[in-house]
Amino acid sequence: MTAAQPRLTELSITAVRTRKHATALVLASSLLVLAGCSDSDSDTSSKPSPTPTTVSPSASSTVDAENAAVIAAYTRSWDAQTVAYSKASSAGTDLKKNTTFKALADIEKDLAVMRKAGQVTTGKPAISPKVVRVTDAKIPTATVADCVDTTHWILTDKASKKPVPLPTTRLIKYVSTATLEKWGTKWMVTKLTAQEQSC
Repeated sequence: MTAAQPRLTELSITAVRTRKHATALVLASSLLVLAGCSDSDSDTSSKPSPTPTTVSPSASSTVDAENAAVIAAYTRSWDAQTVAYSKASSAGTDLKKNTTFKALADIEKDLAVMRKAGQVTTGKPAISPKVVRVTDAKIPTATVADCVDTTHWILTDKASKKPVPLPTTRLIKYVSTATLEKWGTKWMVTKLTAQEQSC
């Protein structure tokens, strides 16, 4: 990264998705209970008692849970990046817990350039990640598409605390894609690509 805005990611929507998913499960459970109730006050002693059944999660809820895990990992990576860029160093951050391979190498390269230039960031980016694809394989992979908004994420001169002048033609909101791999039960960001495309 030279005198350009560093790569940034969107805020997590995992909490919202999790709440919607939990609400859907509660509503579904309530409907199942109501379906078992009778409208009439007739004697039910002759009716056999219902047999408890086990409801396995649907394929859709499994996909939702996996997508939520991917978004959570991606968001944690961006949170750690934001902290690292704010001090031009990954030391003492959680960056390596969620980010590796090319993504980590690119971020470390940005941080080295920032340190040399005496620059840090202030504020934070706004992110809007969406899972595009999850591939089931020996090592599962996921692709995330994002719109990174750097409006309130400012490259700043560390000594003067003033914003660093940047080209007026730079993209303030841009498309970014990420590749993640699932290592055991944990998703890791392995590649981040900022596109030369506004969003």
